[in-house]
Amino acid sequence: MSGGNKLWGGALAALGIVFGDIGTSPLYTLQTVMSDTGNATDRATLLGSFSLLVWTMMLVVALKYATLVMRADNNGEGGILALLSLVGPRFGPRSFSRATLLAAAGLFGAALLYGDGAITPAISVLSAVGGISVVTHAVDPYVLPASVVILLGIFAVQPLGTAHIGRVFGPVMLLWFLAIGLIGLVSLLQAPAVLAGLDPLLALRFLVKHGAGSLVILGAVFLSVTGAEALYADMSHVGRASVRLSLGALVLPTLVLSYAGQVAFLIHHPGNKDNPFFAMLPHGLVLPMVALATVATVIASQAIITGSFTLTRQAMQLGWMPGLNIRQTSDTEYGQIYVPVVNWVLMLVTLAIAIGFGNSDRLSGAYGTAVSTTMLMTTLLIFDVMRDRWRWPLPVALGVSLFLALIDLAFFSANLLKIDQGGYIPLLIGLLIFGLMTTWRRGIDLVLKGLKPLTERADDVLREVREGRLVRTPGAAVFLSRYDSPVPPLMARHVASFRSLPETAIALAVRFEEVPRVAPEKRMSVRMGENGLWQIKVCFGFVEIPNLYAVLEEAKELGCKVDLHGVIFFAGDDDVVPHPQHPQMSRPRRQIFGFLYRNAVRAPDRFALPRDRLVEIGHQITV
Repeated sequence: MSGGNKLWGGALAALGIVFGDIGTSPLYTLQTVMSDTGNATDRATLLGSFSLLVWTMMLVVALKYATLVMRADNNGEGGILALLSLVGPRFGPRSFSRATLLAAAGLFGAALLYGDGAITPAISVLSAVGGISVVTHAVDPYVLPASVVILLGIFAVQPLGTAHIGRVFGPVMLLWFLAIGLIGLVSLLQAPAVLAGLDPLLALRFLVKHGAGSLVILGAVFLSVTGAEALYADMSHVGRASVRLSLGALVLPTLVLSYAGQVAFLIHHPGNKDNPFFAMLPHGLVLPMVALATVATVIASQAIITGSFTLTRQAMQLGWMPGLNIRQTSDTEYGQIYVPVVNWVLMLVTLAIAIGFGNSDRLSGAYGTAVSTTMLMTTLLIFDVMRDRWRWPLPVALGVSLFLALIDLAFFSANLLKIDQGGYIPLLIGLLIFGLMTTWRRGIDLVLKGLKPLTERADDVLREVREGRLVRTPGAAVFLSRYDSPVPPLMARHVASFRSLPETAIALAVRFEEVPRVAPEKRMSVRMGENGLWQIKVCFGFVEIPNLYAVLEEAKELGCKVDLHGVIFFAGDDDVVPHPQHPQMSRPRRQIFGFLYRNAVRAPDRFALPRDRLVEIGHQITV
């Protein structure tokens, strides 16, 4: 495929992967804006609202994310965790350094995306199905049950994977964008003066006129850009150039036309109380557009659910989450994964939100809080990238960051006003996930600290091996370790318990780097020690699936005498208990960590090791 064809193919794919959330925002955004302005339909209010919508998309989506933030990719990977790994701070539990604050900002921003992942499917599907009310309000009682059934179906098909369905996502969303653009254009032609709203001064006058009340309206306007983080997080699937091409050539123009058409309709129908997106349609097109909107919202929901899976894998491999069961659902698409725990928990939360709020109008108050906070965290991190990575002069980096922060703070403040309307829900979800992340990281650091004394026995074990004081049994064994040592703690514990070692003893240290993928030439190192002791260090990127058999195969080619069909794997089975005199974690956090540690996927499962050739050695660690 030529470069041009690949670019256009990627742009088509981006419509289905990246733009589902932003693309379906016309279903509910202007309706919410009108509700927050008291359903005022005077010309100044309508044109001011339209101007706010247009320039919010231009500044947040086009300028901040597509132009600036997407430049800060980590070897092609995007998203706030990838940005955090690019900045490279470490989270210190008892320090308050700049690095710690940056890490906390990045983690909290990532945690909030789970709240967005629960609300996006609910509000999108409720808005789409609710469009049928334009035809007849007799179906209103059935909107919620139908939406619940659709949401159940979305989550139920996740174990099957979406590799095949994903091929039609792009064309379907292409049809969706063309449809909303054409319908908006037809309506706009009835009142072309609406295009005066493209003047940014109208947006400024609108904000000045409404004073403090404009914050409430900004909270509604923000719904038009809640999917902006997806541009950054999902760009690795199709590439930065393809995302930008789709955005500039189709997405932004059709969204502007759709909002313009809705405003034009409201100018001619000031008494309208229905959703303007569906109300402006010719009667015969309402049901087909409800069906197309429902499919589009399913695609938008699929994208946010898949994004939650990807975020979980990144957090796991960066050490911020316990090991979870991850299934690859496609042989060709790396991004097609399924995380059962995340899927079912997300489903329960989404259904609870949909049922609890009942319709998209009420749910709009809960939407946007999480994303606006994440956007603010992204701005904090991007300033560090400007200075340390791109070497921008301080006045330039500071000026750009302050401009973006001013916009972010305006929307953040606006969304804080919606706390009592449900905005607390994504914040609570984010705080819960953030607490789990930091508790897990602190606990793992203490576990490694507790295992460290065992590494001090390495010299003794090497001496015993050298002097022939240990029984050497036939065969080969692989000792999994987090330590870069020829005699890791697990091997020392084995020697202490059995006073023996296999003829070929391999210390295999697996480490996940803060880059998406590790180049093959930098992936592993193999060192032959004395008397059959081998040390292998292997590195994987935070989006890679580790294959230890491939590692051992390469080691075998380098002379390591390992029978891949008969090798025995040794892994630790540690038990965490409180320190009798000086506990290093509070009791609640220790109990949470203990629960996570006991239920985390162990290394044998994470690396798909055969159970019949696995030995786990227990050890008690105090924290």
